[in-house]
Amino acid sequence: MDGDMNKDRVFADKLTTITPFRFNEKVARVFDDMLVRSVPLYGEVLKQQARIAWQHYQQGTQIFDLGCSHGNLGMLLLDCFGETAFKMIGVDSSWPMIQRFKKRLAVHDGHGSIDLACAGIENIVISNASVVVINLTLQFLDKQKRDSLIQSAFTGLRKGGILLLTEKTVHPDSQMNALEQEYYYQFKRENGYTDLEISQKRDALERVLVPETVAEHENRIQDTGFGSFNVWLKWFNFTSMIAVK
Repeated sequence: MDGDMNKDRVFADKLTTITPFRFNEKVARVFDDMLVRSVPLYGEVLKQQARIAWQHYQQGTQIFDLGCSHGNLGMLLLDCFGETAFKMIGVDSSWPMIQRFKKRLAVHDGHGSIDLACAGIENIVISNASVVVINLTLQFLDKQKRDSLIQSAFTGLRKGGILLLTEKTVHPDSQMNALEQEYYYQFKRENGYTDLEISQKRDALERVLVPETVAEHENRIQDTGFGSFNVWLKWFNFTSMIAVK
């Protein structure tokens, strides 16, 4: 992650109007701090994903990072692959994020080839892939687009290829869901967020980030045709999954 981590104060002041959350320049500038303080085990998830991608990468194929933001996974892949060549396509709809990713690539020596596209991930043609990664991004799409994106990932993957998916999830049982939410808010408080910041960000994400249950994700993935599925990490309402074609 970037060394010059700016402090996330996007929702620190009382706002008269809460606008829908967007990955704009203001968010991009503080994104690393936001991730570390808002996503439990974020670093661990990316570290293990990079290792899994390295292990399952098929020479001559492509890695797709859909919703790549400013490139934390891409930078880990460059380190993980070392002298081994690989090709990755990073896609994000936020131009400020893509710009930051480009700056990081410009000063990084590596044998990997990373191409970036500023586009909606639902509009990307996935082909000749051995690894498709979707981190905390599917949850921002309409339900129908989620179905078609996972279908597109399956179609574009080679046999033996993998899908790595991390999402904020909801529990179908209301009592358990309330428990998961409370422990998540406590995590944010422990990382220095005020109740005002937590509340205002929650309002900004309303109807923008729409989480699903783990079962909904598993059913979609298996209905698409993936052979194996596993939840390899779960922290209350954050879930990391893997599926193999």
